[in-house]
Amino acid sequence: MNRFFGVVEPISRIRPQNAPESIFIFKMSKVSSKTSISDLIIRYLEHCEVEKNLSQNTIKMYHFYLNDFADWSSKFLDKEYIISSDIDSELIKKYRLDLNRRISSKSNEEFKRSTQKTFLVALRAFLKYLIVEEGLQVLPPDQIILGKSEDRIPKVLEEDQLKKLLEVQDLNKKSGLRDKAILVTLFSTGLRVSELVKLNIEDINLETGEFPVIGKGRKVRTVYLSPAAIDCIRRYLNTRHDPFKPLFLRYSGKHMAPQDFEGESLRLTVRSVQRLVKKYVLRAGIAVDATPHTLRHTYATDLLRNGADLRSVQELLGHSNVSTTQIYTHVTNKQLKEIHKKFHKDIE
Repeated sequence: MNRFFGVVEPISRIRPQNAPESIFIFKMSKVSSKTSISDLIIRYLEHCEVEKNLSQNTIKMYHFYLNDFADWSSKFLDKEYIISSDIDSELIKKYRLDLNRRISSKSNEEFKRSTQKTFLVALRAFLKYLIVEEGLQVLPPDQIILGKSEDRIPKVLEEDQLKKLLEVQDLNKKSGLRDKAILVTLFSTGLRVSELVKLNIEDINLETGEFPVIGKGRKVRTVYLSPAAIDCIRRYLNTRHDPFKPLFLRYSGKHMAPQDFEGESLRLTVRSVQRLVKKYVLRAGIAVDATPHTLRHTYATDLLRNGADLRSVQELLGHSNVSTTQIYTHVTNKQLKEIHKKFHKDIE
């Protein structure tokens, strides 16, 4: 395993040739109460990859959060090696205080409650692993109180803003047809941008207008294309006369990689899609700092405003927990305004 931050080599790449996988995976030294936290973190990340089948992005973030805790604990306790018994309620209390006082390097503001919570959620999952999988006596994870996060109100585009956004592409260019297809597909399906850029032509079914995608946690769900999205994708694909697999190709930037017969080096990246959304938001003169995820929020909001139930929207978005979907109820209850208008007595 490569132990540099964020890089967790799949087991298949580090297993000796011809060695039975089961033997290799479980042939690890037993841990004890004296095993360093750093080594326990590596074991936990391996468990997340092999047993829990988590994505590399999720493992990367767990690695970041847990290393942050280990490094902070080492400095706070003035010890080179931290072991599981060092993690007690007092240490957690001091760590929470540190998180609460930190200043974000991006926003130059204090960490939001939701940001602090992600660090603590990772730590709780790690402690649970140490108890259940490694049999260590450590601080029970439920003793780490997460606290209440501040309400998040997602940014969405109103109907007129969405219409403007979809009117500013140059449809005389292949890139313009591609970009409109991307924007309409994001709004039609609620796809995450990471899911969108992974699509291959063979993945989508333009006849039925539906196809499966693998989302967070390797969870499979079905998404649905609107007639407008089907039309936009067809128009874009009609300009393509290549044998390449990716649904959306880039038309600028570095040259195609040699021996790339499937066009993988021409696949649009997440960053590319983020940039093109920004470009069209500016061109349309929309006063919203919109991103690809704004279109996902707009998709969910549109469904709820038009009568879809929360559980259905949860399934369509691929949320594991309905509480994640509930953030949209802040902006979708059309009846509240009417109730306020009808029953609230104004000052005369």
